[in-house]
Amino acid sequence: MRYADGPTVEVQTLVAAPPAVVWALVSDVTTPVEFSAELQEVRWLDERRFVGRNSHPAVGEWETTCTVVEAEPGRAFGWVVGDPERPAAAWRFTVEPADGGTLLRQWMRMGPGRSGLTPAIEAHPDKEERIVARRLAEHRENMERTVDGIRRRAEAAGG
Repeated sequence: MRYADGPTVEVQTLVAAPPAVVWALVSDVTTPVEFSAELQEVRWLDERRFVGRNSHPAVGEWETTCTVVEAEPGRAFGWVVGDPERPAAAWRFTVEPADGGTLLRQWMRMGPGRSGLTPAIEAHPDKEERIVARRLAEHRENMERTVDGIRRRAEAAGG
């Protein structure tokens, strides 16, 4: 698994709440702050762009500018990190009716642009697969925490 291949990770959960309730949570870019171990703060710059402040024990704190690239009410909300033409990552939530509730998915893809992993990969090209796999595992853990937190909030609000 190499960074240039655009590795992805996706998690999902069934939410016992209507899609509109889940949509309200996933389309609020501040919601993941409550649940992620990495994302610390989000603030809007304008109608399409926001800044996320992150923290990681191995690299410290950093900020990224993100651009909303998909906002289909009740269905999908997605954004890219960094340069919209060559993002460091792409993220998306999708919601769809399922079993009297909502199927919530969160997906992300690394690359194709440079990211915080790029210097580590350049310094240790022989360890690229391990670096990428570890980062995907960290993303998966935070994403699972996030969709589970959204599920709990949505069920408490409208389930």
